Amino acid sequence: MAQAKKTSKKTKVQGITWRQRLRRVLLRAVSVVFLIAVVLVVLGAVFNPPTTAYMFSEGRRLGEVKQTWVSLDQVAPVMVRSAVAAEDANFCQHWGFDLVAIKLAIAEGSSRGASTISQQTVKNVYLWHGRAWVRKAAEALITPLVEAVWSKRRIIEVYLNIAEFDEGVFGVEAAARHYFGVAAADLSATQAARLAAILPSPKTRSASRPSSYVRQRAQQVRDGAATIRKDGRSACFES
Repeated sequence: MAQAKKTSKKTKVQGITWRQRLRRVLLRAVSVVFLIAVVLVVLGAVFNPPTTAYMFSEGRRLGEVKQTWVSLDQVAPVMVRSAVAAEDANFCQHWGFDLVAIKLAIAEGSSRGASTISQQTVKNVYLWHGRAWVRKAAEALITPLVEAVWSKRRIIEVYLNIAEFDEGVFGVEAAARHYFGVAAADLSATQAARLAAILPSPKTRSASRPSSYVRQRAQQVRDGAATIRKDGRSACFES
């Protein structure tokens, strides 16, 4: 009997030790992943990403992609306002997640409009495209970190330089030259609105040969860009 109790107690101790070891391994793994994420985000605040996972895969599929990195100072202010008005009008007012847009999307049974520019930037720079829950979870964890480390100007600058505007065309500079033959700094209000209007579906919409829907959407974006300038919602990224 004494031997049985002794064996039972020993087994219990071994069980606790195994759980403790597993917990330590998991905590260390999480800590390492978090530390790597912090380092990458800090580097991203200073250094421009040379490519993204999606851009790389498109480059392999197409042979090459067009992209020319420009600073935000080299982009027409109306283009920046247009992108924000089209994709995330409350960009300056949230910390990475637009709760109002999320609630509205849930009520409408759609995810359209719920993803902020910050989330899209995180997805494009650090993650991959797709709806897998692992990617969504990683996006939810990294987005607040990016918001804490990067300025709003940096977020929108990176976003505009890696966003897809046509098949194989990435970034606002390449898009401006591709569609209108001008530099991003010289985009007119109408051109900027059309580029912003095609962002949700760049492979099925054209800024230079706009459909009636794109024309209508561009007018809405143009009005929205004027509105956020007037009411101060563009203050966080305008110098």
